[in-house]
Amino acid sequence: MIEYIQTHQSGFWIALGFLLLATEVLVFGFTTIIFLFAGIGALVTGLLMSVGILPETWIAGVASFGISTGVTSIVLWKPMRKMQDDHTPAQSHSSDLIGYQFVLQEDISLMSSGSHRYSGVDWKIELDPSADADSLSSGQRVVVVSVDAGIFRVKAA
Repeated sequence: MIEYIQTHQSGFWIALGFLLLATEVLVFGFTTIIFLFAGIGALVTGLLMSVGILPETWIAGVASFGISTGVTSIVLWKPMRKMQDDHTPAQSHSSDLIGYQFVLQEDISLMSSGSHRYSGVDWKIELDPSADADSLSSGQRVVVVSVDAGIFRVKAA
C-alpha cells in the first residue's frame, strides 16, 4: 500500500484533497473553512504532479501543499468571511406594537421603570431617551415608540 502511494503521489494528494473537502462539507458544514483551504491546496498539489510540473516526491508534495494552502487561504479568506457574515439576519426595528397607546399605572423616569400588562404579558416600561421629558407620571397617556424583548419604550402621547 505504501509502495503504491509513493509511486502514485498525485493520486494520493487528489484523494486527500477530496477527503478534506468532504470533511469540511459533511462534518463541519462550512463553519471552519480551514479544511476547505487545505483540500484545495491538496488538489492543486495533486494536479501539478499529474501534469508533470512537480516531481512526485514527498518534499515537493508537502512544500507545494503548504504553499498552495497558504495562497488559497490568503486569496479566499475575505470572500469566505463575507459569505459567512452575510447570513446573519437583519434585525427588524419595526413592530405591530409601536404606536400602541395606554395610560401609565405608575410613575416612570429615565432612572426607574414601570410595568404594564398587555395581552397576558407583563411588559417592562422604560422612558425612551428621545422623549422630551425626564419622567412621566401615573395617569398620563403614553405611546410605545420602540419594543425589545419584554420592554416597551414609551414617550408622552
